[in-house]
Amino acid sequence: MESTGLRLAEAPSVEVDRWIAAAPERVWELISDVTAMPAMSTELQAAEWLDGANGPALGARFRGYNRNDVLGEWSTDSQVIECVPGQVFAWAVSDPDNPNAVWRFRLEPEDGGTRLRQYAQLGPGPSGLTLAIARMPEKEDRILRRRLRDVEQFLADTLDHVKARAEA
Repeated sequence: MESTGLRLAEAPSVEVDRWIAAAPERVWELISDVTAMPAMSTELQAAEWLDGANGPALGARFRGYNRNDVLGEWSTDSQVIECVPGQVFAWAVSDPDNPNAVWRFRLEPEDGGTRLRQYAQLGPGPSGLTLAIARMPEKEDRILRRRLRDVEQFLADTLDHVKARAEA
């Protein structure tokens, strides 16, 4: 039997973008400081660098403390998997080889400002979504579509905050 719905094993994703009237260097300062990101996020409540790291670098790890009305509160450890100042900042949540999520910012100079894109991938590794899907496997598509919709709104809100701060 072939499934036509979303599957966590296929790592569904969403991306949102904004044009920002600020140089990529200014936008980079905002999006690459994970300890400042909670002020621009609706889900991330706090973040701290781990293992002596004090800023963005390939392989650096950080812990994020999250909260939302549907999933409650949780924390995750992430590892920076792409870090090119002024261009890309990405991290894998939990195991970089089998992440439960991947988050990525891309910056591109555009029309005297910056095109900022934020991407989020769910799965394929285990997460809270895995538990929900295991309890209701027939609702996997619906569970994933709802989470993707929530994440898309979360990304849009974050980019709106970054835009406001960068342009202030």
